[in-house]
Parts: sequence; C-alpha cells; structure tokens
Amino acid sequence: MTTKLFKRRKSRTRYSISQKAVGRPRLSIFRSGKHIYAQVIDDVEGTTLATASTNEKEGKLPKTYNIEAAGTVGKKIAERAIAKGVKQVVFDRGGYIYHGRVKALADAAREAGLDF
Repeated sequence: MTTKLFKRRKSRTRYSISQKAVGRPRLSIFRSGKHIYAQVIDDVEGTTLATASTNEKEGKLPKTYNIEAAGTVGKKIAERAIAKGVKQVVFDRGGYIYHGRVKALADAAREAGLDF
C-alpha cells in the first residue's frame, strides 16, 4: 500500500511530528487488512516503550479488523504506556487518514488517559 499519496501523507505527518515532538514519545500505528498495531516509541533513545495489537494471544477478539478491536488496542496501549510512566505522546497516524479504525484507536487511548 505504498502509493504516491500514501508516501506523501506519511512524510508530511513525520515532518510535523518532528517539529512538535520535543521530549515526547510518539504513538505510532500500523493498520493492515486483518490487524491494527500500536507502539509508543522514544525517538531520542531509539527504543520502544510499549506495544499493543489485535494479533496478541491474550484477549483476542473474534474479529480483529473492526472499530471495536481498534478501540481495545487503544485502551491497551494507553494502559501500558501509563504503566511505563508516559502520559503525553504525539500521535503518528503514519499516512493513514484519520477516520474509522485509526480514529477509534486514538479516541480510546485518549479516554484511557493518554494526552495528545
């Protein structure tokens, strides 16, 4: 799914994140046809602080590709990030348009306590 438009949106998003993300880790998402993945990444140190996905064995839903599953991943990533001491992040939608599963993940993470 690396079309010209997707690459352009992704680079535009990354540029704006690099300008805003002074001292904040980023919440990066990847969306495939069957699953959705989220990571909290500290770019200064180059480490991943927390991960969550619909592809995990614990708490796996029967359908992993819908809005409900994305909301579950948003809650999981927020809980795991807060457990690591991260409250504020910058949302990296990774070139995906902010609607559907991407929006559901972001809203669930906000409701669970992440600030972005």
